[in-house]
Amino acid sequence: MTEVVSESPEVTVLLVDDNPQNLEVLYETLKDKGYRLLIANEGEKALDLAHRHQPEVILLDIMMPEMDGYEVCRRLKADPETADCAIVFLSALDDLQAKVKGFDLGGADYIAKPFQSQEVIARVRTHARVIRLERELQARNRELQGDQTRILNSISEGIYGLDEQGVIEFANPAAAMIVGAPVEELVGRNFFELHFATGAENPDSLPVQATCRQGIPENQRNIRLLRADGQGFPAEYRSTPKQEDGELRGAVVLFRDITAELAKEQALQEAQALVQEQRDQLAHTSRLTTMGEMAAGFAHEVNQPLTAITNYARVAKRMMARDEPDLDLLRQTLDKMEAQSHRASEIIRRIRRFMKKPAAGKEILAVPVLLEDTRQFAEVDMRNNDGGIEVVIEDGLPDVLADPIQVQQVALNLIRNALEATRSAGSSVPVRVSAGRAGEGFVKIEVRDHGVGLPEDAEEKLFHPFYTTKDEGMGIGLATCRSLIQAQGGEIGFERPEDGGACFYFTLPVAGREVESPASPEA
Repeated sequence: MTEVVSESPEVTVLLVDDNPQNLEVLYETLKDKGYRLLIANEGEKALDLAHRHQPEVILLDIMMPEMDGYEVCRRLKADPETADCAIVFLSALDDLQAKVKGFDLGGADYIAKPFQSQEVIARVRTHARVIRLERELQARNRELQGDQTRILNSISEGIYGLDEQGVIEFANPAAAMIVGAPVEELVGRNFFELHFATGAENPDSLPVQATCRQGIPENQRNIRLLRADGQGFPAEYRSTPKQEDGELRGAVVLFRDITAELAKEQALQEAQALVQEQRDQLAHTSRLTTMGEMAAGFAHEVNQPLTAITNYARVAKRMMARDEPDLDLLRQTLDKMEAQSHRASEIIRRIRRFMKKPAAGKEILAVPVLLEDTRQFAEVDMRNNDGGIEVVIEDGLPDVLADPIQVQQVALNLIRNALEATRSAGSSVPVRVSAGRAGEGFVKIEVRDHGVGLPEDAEEKLFHPFYTTKDEGMGIGLATCRSLIQAQGGEIGFERPEDGGACFYFTLPVAGREVESPASPEA
């Protein structure tokens, strides 16, 4: 007799007894309790129903013909489909040995005949709840394991699980792809023997050893690992200790092949070096252009001491032609000739220093000296624009660390622009060049003009290459200035004074302060 007498999606209970009266009592006891009840009157049928329906609880009679309850229990526990069922033995036997044997075979509980309804209901309810929770937990665990497997399989980095000796207990598909061997061949192999040359001079110093044996996390880049075929490749790895119940059980290693990444980094470095070379060339070209624009004025400056030297030489010749030359006067005349020659030499030296390409490296610079040299350079533009230059230096201003040629180029460019802007506005107020501290570790240099001011969209365009507000400008001056100042580790910008005109500024790091220059400043 096999019968499904009630259906419920919640819990299934299998009743097994060769006595129909016992089955009827169990059925009447449980029929209104919301269970799905299955009935079997002999062992084989019980095994078949249990295999097909996986009941949570099985009430199993021990004393049955052909196959007793012990054998049914043994076979149920041997079947993975039914091994987790809660088996509650039913028997009139009340001796200790019978109970112990049932528990040894995997039984969960024992109910003595004749049945007590409340006892049956309570025990079925308890075991049903336990088995349902266990099954839900197992299902959740399987789901989590599936999620974990999918996640590990989707990760592009290789992942190993190692024991304390470095034996690979787990490897994901990415590890197999990187190493060039199936996962089955990786599991069981020693990580250190697989990925490092045998006979290493100091095997205890190999990567990941400290994690496996001492629980010390590691993170290294650009180490050389071996593939399964013995070919080496550069890699980055992170290893973390694997612990269970507070005991070190090895390490989890995440690694990746960085061959392509290193090639890209090398290409990027070469590109940056080329950009920097082109930027330096552009700055040098800008200086040559500036000198071309100022050539007439410098020719006039050099011509003045040369003319003076010629005149003093004529005077000296006339004095020497006398019968009794005045030696003191002659000495004074020659001293004046020497002074004028030094003046001409200094002008030429200043021009040559400004025009040459700067040597690599930065120098410690005194800001007052730097700005005074720049002011002397700008004297030509000052005369051409009928303007003036006022230099104001804060007391006790610290020295800065920068390239003197490049900083002087920026300062001269801003001063020349300021002189032109002031003249175009018809103003006679001198251009003001000031220097002072700016926050922690920087000096700020400002150039203030009294021109017509800056356009509304200046923020977006002013420092971009080839943008200019001049009719004949090329638009590389301020773009080059930004590049040069960023290379010093400073910043450049502008402000709009309330009383008109414009104020351009740039900052330089104080000597002794560590500043990183941008890898590729916007030019």
